[in-house]
Amino acid sequence: MKFLSVHDLRGKFAQVWRDLAREKDMVITSHGRPVAILSAVNEKDLEQSLAAWRRVRASQAVASIQYGSVLKGTDKIPMRDIEAEIRKARKDRRARTR
Repeated sequence: MKFLSVHDLRGKFAQVWRDLAREKDMVITSHGRPVAILSAVNEKDLEQSLAAWRRVRASQAVASIQYGSVLKGTDKIPMRDIEAEIRKARKDRRARTR
C-alpha cells in the first residue's frame, strides 16, 4: 500500500489521482503519522463501499469500548449488577417522563 504525505497530496494531486486507480488504496500521512485512507470507488459500488466502511468503524468502536472496559476493570462487573443498573436507569427515566 502506498503512503503519501498531506504535502504530496496537495502538490501532486493530479498524479495521485492517476496512481489511485492503480493502487486502489493509499494511506495519507501528516508528520509521518497516518491520518486518512484514500480509497478508489466507482458509481456501481459506492454504496457497498460506504456500507463496508461503516461496518469497519462500528467494529472499531466496539473494540475500543471493550478495551476501555478492560482498562477500567468494568469487564468484571457481574451480570446481576449490570441488570440492577439497567432497572434503576429505566425506573428513573419513567419517573422523569411522568
